[in-house]
Amino acid sequence: MSVDVVVAVPAFMDMTFVGLEALPHLGEERFAGDLVRSPGGGAITAIGAARLGLSTALAAPIAPDPAGNMIREVLHEEGVAIVGAPCPRTPVTMVLPLDGQRAMVTFDPGVRARAADVAALAPRAVITGLSQLDVVPDGARAYVSVGDDDARAFAGRLPGDLGTAAGMLIDSRESMVLTGAGTPEEAAEVLGRTVPAAVVGVGTRGAVAVIDGRRVDIEGFDVGATVDPTGTSDLFVAAWAWGDAGGMALEDSLRWASLYAALSVRVPTGAAGATALAEFIEEGSRRGLPLPPE
Repeated sequence: MSVDVVVAVPAFMDMTFVGLEALPHLGEERFAGDLVRSPGGGAITAIGAARLGLSTALAAPIAPDPAGNMIREVLHEEGVAIVGAPCPRTPVTMVLPLDGQRAMVTFDPGVRARAADVAALAPRAVITGLSQLDVVPDGARAYVSVGDDDARAFAGRLPGDLGTAAGMLIDSRESMVLTGAGTPEEAAEVLGRTVPAAVVGVGTRGAVAVIDGRRVDIEGFDVGATVDPTGTSDLFVAAWAWGDAGGMALEDSLRWASLYAALSVRVPTGAAGATALAEFIEEGSRRGLPLPPE
């Protein structure tokens, strides 16, 4: 068996409180308009990659509990294979979107993918975190997606094998935590000295990238009001891998990825925001992006 991409990032059950007017203070109760359950974390990336037409597997331990069963069911419907031994409890994140941002609280038992599970799939690309670069088999392109936990864990001490990755994606705040830089632009410069393509997301402005030592600004896209920005980075890296797999020039891949991330904010949850391929191509063409090679 060989797949286009393996996502070796933990999957979470996202519990999203939709329609909050404000975040609660200590001792205060707030009411949401709705509560939506959806796959989160690496499952968002896997769903995005699958909807873009890549053969996709998720290498993440998922528990045989109600949350894990729901994640498995959704991923099965999306055509995503799941590998890995079960864990005792499925990680859960409470998501509170508000005013174009979101706050989150997470429980994570800390069980991660095994290198043997990833290698058995003979992937052409692997999307993983800083702490799991060792699961990437020889010959596979590695895309490193850095979240808050990895940024804090590796602050000031980037892994020595990071240079083996094709690229890194990290959001603005996390980039400054990881590098100690004062701005996202400075952080991109620091990271660009360790990885061929370092991309720092800067919200609606798009991203700042350093590619082979050269600064590149990746435009953002206006898609209307932001309902929920959860999963934008997860979907950005999925579309980056899609563009590279299709033979796009790197900068074009990043521009398409920026659009894919932007389109996701129009609805609650990152999983629901993963746009299907036909709509994505139509949107990109309408906005003047170069069409993927035949």
